[in-house]
Amino acid sequence: MRIVIVGAGSLGSVIGGLLGRAGHQVTLVTRNVAHVAAIARAGGVWLDDGVNTALGPVVATSSYDEVGVADLAIVLVKSFDTVDAVRAALPVIGDRTVVLSLQNGVGCEELITGVVGRDRVVAGRTFIGGRLIEPGVVEFGAAGRLTTIGELATPSSNGAGGGVGDKGGRVDALAEEFSRAGIATSVSADIRVTMWEKLFVNVATGAWSALTGLPYGELSVEPHVVEAAIATVAEAMVVARALGVAVTTTDPSVPWRQAWEGLPYGFKASMLQSIEKGSRTEVDVIHGAVCRGGQEAGVLTPINDTLLAAVKGVERRLALTAE
Repeated sequence: MRIVIVGAGSLGSVIGGLLGRAGHQVTLVTRNVAHVAAIARAGGVWLDDGVNTALGPVVATSSYDEVGVADLAIVLVKSFDTVDAVRAALPVIGDRTVVLSLQNGVGCEELITGVVGRDRVVAGRTFIGGRLIEPGVVEFGAAGRLTTIGELATPSSNGAGGGVGDKGGRVDALAEEFSRAGIATSVSADIRVTMWEKLFVNVATGAWSALTGLPYGELSVEPHVVEAAIATVAEAMVVARALGVAVTTTDPSVPWRQAWEGLPYGFKASMLQSIEKGSRTEVDVIHGAVCRGGQEAGVLTPINDTLLAAVKGVERRLALTAE
């Protein structure tokens, strides 16, 4: 396949590199010019899983000029950049292009459908972790970390929706190619459930990592954080069920462990990575999604409300410092 990664930061580089190693023609599109230059020099992106380092043959660019129409466009930009990024990528999105979102949080897919139409869009969530060590080199954890994809539901009057089936077998075909590339992938008949299951993992560590400055390893051994993080997940679970989402996870400690198990001790949550770079976080579609869901369902969410406010305060401080 001709694959374009829209927003090839750390995770996009990992997924693109793995797909490139499987024989696909992959183009990474990123604003990081140093990353683009390093990939051009090496002939690909270096993938470090903590044991081995291997080259993922890809092309990188900061422009969609001369990229050509893709069979698959994978959107991995931050949620707040979704609309602008997909509009910029329109030159590579043709009539038969599948647009797959593997972004964090809840709500990005609807933003994408507003630009390219619902029929082109496939939703997904991944538990793969990635961190840019230096330009052209990414650290990642993929073993035992599942990716799930599925067709979007047709919106119902209450917004619940459900599975719509696999249009022409495209989701099954994508899952097969991803799995062949070392990205263990399953297909969901109700992707909304998967979105919330992944959201549980995001809320377990997102704000706690951003506010404490601790990587996953240190978070996992600090008892006060462990207790509070599990309570954060439990609150999100109550909201999901009140919204009618048929989540299967019942133990809030499970998403907490999923967030950090199998990743290097010093690996940092994406929200902390954003804070350290002085940039905006995705707290609005992670903890904010729980808060909005709680308001809709009439469920109080004091823990996530507090975390959302605290991270927004840190973002404001960073913005003031940058002025």
